[in-house]
Amino acid sequence: MIPLVSNLAPPVCALLLALTGAAKLFGRQTARLAANTVLVRVLNDGRRATRALRVLGALELALAAALVSSPAALLPGIATALLGAGFTGYLAYAKATAPESSCGCGARAEGPIGLRSFTRAGLVVAGGAAAAGGDAAWWSEVSRRPGGSALVLAAAAVLLAGLTADLDRVWRVPLGKARIRVFGNPLPSVAGERVPVAATVQLLENSLAWQTAMPVVRSALLDHWDDEGWRVLRYAGSYRDARGTHPVSVLFALDLTLTVDTAPNPAVRVSMIDEETEEVVPSAVLTPVPRRTVLPLAT
Repeated sequence: MIPLVSNLAPPVCALLLALTGAAKLFGRQTARLAANTVLVRVLNDGRRATRALRVLGALELALAAALVSSPAALLPGIATALLGAGFTGYLAYAKATAPESSCGCGARAEGPIGLRSFTRAGLVVAGGAAAAGGDAAWWSEVSRRPGGSALVLAAAAVLLAGLTADLDRVWRVPLGKARIRVFGNPLPSVAGERVPVAATVQLLENSLAWQTAMPVVRSALLDHWDDEGWRVLRYAGSYRDARGTHPVSVLFALDLTLTVDTAPNPAVRVSMIDEETEEVVPSAVLTPVPRRTVLPLAT
């Protein structure tokens, strides 16, 4: 088992280094992320910190290429282990001197240095040492033991995915949503606990009713109140007909116990009251619109 892992360590380390190295070297957000790392204080300049990250990314890519292409990964393995040791020392220094700083490990992930960062650095050390101790090229090992190699590589892929914050949106967020759908909200509202108004507004703004009424709404939330299990939200608006433009109050009513976690598609009551005549405006002034796709967040 140990020779199998050692011989397959080069492609696993290469994949990790290629991901983080490419993100640093070619990432469009490298400069912004560098500004949040301890490198700015060490190098006393944001542009130097950015260049340092890009040089490190190039080094990681070069090591990744050497690990994948070299039949005997002794020197690339040793260099990888040393790089991992350098990562660990840098993280320890940053954690001790600037605990609020970002890791800068991946050019998309930004956040404080934590267990993931140290585990990833430790994996680089262990992987480099294992690669240096291999006795056969990784492709020969795959050819000789394809079943065992597939299991080891699959386990390594799962481990890398768990350690790469950049991939959270691929598996962690969908997994969390699926868990809530299957097992329910782990923090359900208890009896008597009031759902914040902001949560109701968020629920409303995700609804088709809100998208349909958007052409009429002209203000932010003006007023709200709870009545017999419903939460009523009032906005100002206006609509046009043959007689001209008329100001209206747009009222939305939602179940006051619901949030986006418990009811992604809630029932919403919509009413419009003419401000001048105080009559209910026919709903025909609302034009149904197709559901809009939420734009991805820039990270």
